[in-house]
Amino acid sequence: MKLVENIKESYNELVHKVTWPTAKELTDSAVIVLVASLILALIILLIDLGFEEIMKFIYNLIG
Repeated sequence: MKLVENIKESYNELVHKVTWPTAKELTDSAVIVLVASLILALIILLIDLGFEEIMKFIYNLIG
């Protein structure tokens, strides 16, 4: 019986106590995450290209 009671309480909490975001809030959050991900990807790309150039320079010095 505790399982049934737990399920009822969980349902009640989801329906009456949880504040769900609006579609606009959800869209705005998704856009922010997308932009932040793109910026981070560009930063990592620039770092990677920089290390590639450094390694090419080192390999040219060695051999």
